This record gives sequence, structure tokens and C-alpha cells, in this order.
Amino acid sequence: MENTKDLAFDTFCKLLLHTFISQTEHTSRAERKRRDSFGMFDGYDSCSEDTSSSSSSDESEEEVAPLPSSLPIIKNNGQVYTYPDGKSGMATCEMCGMVGVRDAFYSKTKRFCSVSCSRSYSSNSKKASILARLQVGKPPTKKAKVLQKQPLVAKLAAYAQYQATLQNQAKTKAAVPVEGFSWGNYINSNSFTAAPVTCFKHAPMGTCWGDISEGVRVEVPNTDCSLPTKVFWIAGIVKLAGYNALLRYEGFENDSSLDFWCNVCGSDIHPVGWCATSGKPLVPPRTIQHKYTNWKAFLVKRLTGAKTLPPDFSQKVSESMQYPFKTSMRVEVVDKTHLCRTRVAVVESVIGGRLRLVYEESEDKTDDFWCHMYSPLIHHIGWSRSIGHRFKRSDITKKQDGHFDAPPHLFMKVKEVDAAGEWFKEGMKLEAIDPLNLSAICVATIRKVLADGYLMIGIDGSEAADGSDWFCYHATSPSIFPVGFCEINMIELTPPRGYTKLPFKWFDYLRETDSIAAPVKLFNKEVPNHGFHVGMKLEAVDLMEPRLVCVATVTRIIHRLLRIHFDGWEDEYDQWVDCESPDLYPVGWCQLTGYQLQPPAPQSSRDSQSSSSKQKKKAKSQQYKGHKKMTSLQLKEELLDGEEYSFLQGASDQESNGSASYYIKQEP
Repeated sequence: MENTKDLAFDTFCKLLLHTFISQTEHTSRAERKRRDSFGMFDGYDSCSEDTSSSSSSDESEEEVAPLPSSLPIIKNNGQVYTYPDGKSGMATCEMCGMVGVRDAFYSKTKRFCSVSCSRSYSSNSKKASILARLQVGKPPTKKAKVLQKQPLVAKLAAYAQYQATLQNQAKTKAAVPVEGFSWGNYINSNSFTAAPVTCFKHAPMGTCWGDISEGVRVEVPNTDCSLPTKVFWIAGIVKLAGYNALLRYEGFENDSSLDFWCNVCGSDIHPVGWCATSGKPLVPPRTIQHKYTNWKAFLVKRLTGAKTLPPDFSQKVSESMQYPFKTSMRVEVVDKTHLCRTRVAVVESVIGGRLRLVYEESEDKTDDFWCHMYSPLIHHIGWSRSIGHRFKRSDITKKQDGHFDAPPHLFMKVKEVDAAGEWFKEGMKLEAIDPLNLSAICVATIRKVLADGYLMIGIDGSEAADGSDWFCYHATSPSIFPVGFCEINMIELTPPRGYTKLPFKWFDYLRETDSIAAPVKLFNKEVPNHGFHVGMKLEAVDLMEPRLVCVATVTRIIHRLLRIHFDGWEDEYDQWVDCESPDLYPVGWCQLTGYQLQPPAPQSSRDSQSSSSKQKKKAKSQQYKGHKKMTSLQLKEELLDGEEYSFLQGASDQESNGSASYYIKQEP
């Protein structure tokens, strides 16, 4: 996504539209003069002047160059628009859009803010780039093509109409509040840090968040006002927590008494200049309304050189929340009662990219399964047959009315692998996250090699006789590891159930079972620069009950592997997940998408759950819900013995973004 645009450029574009709207509505000249370039009521300033004796002495109005009472009207090819330049004391650079004091601009014409912008403007390629930016809302590039210039006012008018449509849609969307829990209060009272939105590529705006950061200015409703109508004021971002931002109204400086949290992607957050285009009034909060006599001059000084949201931010949010999966689509998904096979399921609902799938044979639609549309657990119809995976045939002989197969291109693609040379073989040993207990990494065995790089994995010591709990992992899956991974990274490895020679040693176990370790070079060693750090807050799916999204914390980082802890619950409910897991979301995701967020568990719930957990430890559930709630054995930290193995340096929790080798290496 493009970087956040300069306030002046955004304000300039929207001023054009404001004038256009004013003329098309045939309003009177007196009405058009009521609002200035910031959308403020001139009458409000006159009220302030009457009470100038009560204004604060912190900053005198003489220090700021005042704006003119009216801006010049320029005519060009029959189009009439307001131009925020001229001899008004302020100028806008025609190259980069930066606003500033006119006298400080370069050359006699004061068209550019610097020599660099003046020279760049003379380049034909740069002119084309500027035109491209105006038309598609993207930053200029050297390869931009010369585009046919269209009437800018018409484009901006269409954009304003689109913004209004988005607002109406947002009003109808029912966000689900969490009774008694507020992310803002939770973050503030404990000085927590939230994982940035850019850590979640699958989440809305994950790949186009841009430069939204502390200091960015926005226009928001003014709640500190006694006027009967809804008015707005400018606020700056003080702190970011995922999608949520702590905002402070302009004019409050270091006073945090009226700070408030809101979702940046919400319908009430707008770029600076939106009020001018929408005919909405900007009114200073009542608490500070007498602080300055000339609020327009104050805003000019405060906003010069500042950043705001891109003009197409709302459009990007809307686009990023359009999901290709639709209700009534048929897919193949893991059978939660028999992990070794898949079944046909139908998409019942889509919320924030998460799918509620109902197994096709469920007449009352209660036999369901939740997962994200990018989950490795769902596939297109025919996938199982194509790779040789087990599949439960449906008793339904034909599709029900309205049901249709989801197109194959909608599903997450796996990395292609070359199985022609040295490859995984049945019986090879490895370490794998137990799909029935995501808090544990266990000793595992390759039970079957399928096509296209897929493997059937069994957890040693706890496999069913018929192999019904074998689980399908792709060879590039970040959930399988070579022998020795846990040891060198100081992770507790869960040995086979019933294995008595503790502490567990791989060298002895391989010799006893007459087996070999899967070659290290076959595993996925890619470590993306994910951006997570220990202690960051987020919202995470509890795969013990996949319909739940909970308040969670990153407690360990081993390269791309994250240890997720659910706030308020015991450590035994933790999960090992990949940094790119589609089951992790930024703070505020539930509020944005209307999904129900599960707050940290109170003490009473923890005690009840702990008691229930102890009663269930004797029985192993065959449903794919995550935790088995079994306490892992406490193993001593020892290096493996044996001359055949040597180890490379493991990564600490803080060394999360490196790409150094960290696997065991077999010597020839």
C-alpha cells in the first residue's frame, strides 16, 4: 500500500470536490463562505474572538500566519475549483504536495518547496507519475505511463459518493461488543504492546497498512461539544495497538484527560480534509474552545508537514474485507473425528475470512467445523483423490440445490517440491506438533508418502491401530521439524507415551526402533521477517475449540515458531503456531469484523476448567480440537550423545527474525 499522503495534498484534492459539490447543489454564495478550507464555521471563530481574554497564553495567535477569509477561485477549461495557493501566506508544492509558508518556497513563482522538486517536475516521466498518482491514488514511480487526464473534480465527486456508500454499509454492520472487556483499558493499564497489523498478511489491511503510526492526524467526531448536531475535530494518534489507536484532540498538547481509543478502520475515522469535502463542521472541543482566538491559524501551524490517512484508506479497508468464499460452496475439509481422512462440507457463513463449515451429511447443521479460508485443512473437491488421501464418501448421492464446488484457485497454494531425488520415506522419524495437543511437539513417524509433497504423520506411542489419527502435513509445513530441533532450541520434546528410558535421547531411540531420521535438508528452513516479539498481544483462535477467538500473548519465539498463551488460562493450554498462521489476528480484528472476542478468563472459570481438565486426562479425544489437556513430561535439558550427530547454534527467543541454520546436521 502507498505511504500515507501529506495533509496538504489530501486537503487540496478534497477542497476541489467541496467546491464542486457546493456548486452542483446551487447553494448561495453566503452559504459557501460559511466554511473555510478546514470545514470550520466562520461563526464559531467570531464567537471565540469575543472571549479572547480567556484564551491561554501557552501559544499566542500572532505566532501563526492566519489564513485568508476566502480562497481564490480559479477557472481552467470550464472547471471551477478552489486553489489553496496564491498570496494567502501558504503554498502547496506542485511536485510532492507538501504544504508550507509561501515565502519559504523555491523560485519566484513559489510553485515548489525545493530545488529538487522543481527539477523533478521538469522531467516528463515525473509529470506522468504525478498524473498517475492523482488518478489511481498511488505514489509516483519511474515506470508510470502517461495517462489520459480526466476531469479531476468528477473523479473526486465519485470518490466522495463511494465514501458515503461505505459509511452507510458500516452503519448496518453489527459489531459484537465484549461485555466488560476493553482492549484499550487492557493495553493502557498494563503497558502492553500489541503486534502490528503488518505481522498478519492474511488479515484486512495486512499487506497495505502503510505508514500509519504515532503522529498521524485524522478527523473524528467531537464528543466534547454541546452542539445539537454531530461535529468533528482533528486528533492525532498517540499509541497504536493493532487496528486500535489511542487518539488525542488537537489543542490538548500533553493533556490526556480526553484521550480515547477507537478502531482506525472504523467508519468514524477520516483523513484530514474529509470534513471539507463532506460539508461537515470542524469545531474545537468545548474544554479548550477558548484557548485560541484563531483556530484556523492554529491548525495551519499544527498540520503543516504532518501526515494523515491516504485518501483511499476506506476503500482499501473495504476491498481487504471482501472474501472470495461464499455460502453454499462445497469444500473438502479434515474429518474432526478421524484425522486421517477428509469429508465434504458446505460453507455456512463467512466472518472476517473465517468459515463455518457444516459437514454435508449433517441434517440439523450442528456438525460443523471452523477454520480460516487460508487454512491448510481445507481443499477443493477432488483434492483427496488427486494425492491419494483418505476420503469419506458422502451418503448424499447428488449435490443439494444451491450448493456448488468452490473453485480450486481460491485455496491456499503450497510450495512445489521435487520428490524425484532424495525424499521422505515411510518409517522415517521426525518431530511434529501434535494436532490433538498443540502445546506439545512430539516424537513422530512418517506413515505414508502421498503425492504433491504431502505426508501422513503419526505421533509415536499414541497412534490408533487403524491409523485413524494420522495427520496430513505438507513437506514444507512449519509444523514438522527434523530430529533434534527441540533439543537445540531448548523446547520440551514429548517422548512416545509409555517410553520409560528418560530423559529421552534420539540416538538411543533411533537405534532401538531400527529407524532413521528424515534428512534435514528436506525441511522448510525459511524464516520470514515476521515482526513478532515476546510479550506482544494479539487475538488468536483457540484450536481446542476453533470457533473461539481469544485474547492472547506471544510468550516464546523460535525462528518462525510462536508460543501463544491465552490470557487468564494455564500454560498447559498454550499453542505452538507458525508466525504466518491464519489463526492469528491483530488486536481489534474481532471488533472490525463483528466476530465475538473471548476476554481473559476470570479466576472462577480457570478453576472450573482446570478441574474438568484433570478428569478428562485419562481419555484421548479423537476430535480435532487441539489440546489433549495432558501435562507433558518434564525432561532434563541434555545434548544428544553419539558421534554421528553435531549441532548448530540454536536461536534464543529474541533472535526471531534471523535465517541462520538451526537444525541438527548429520555427518557423512
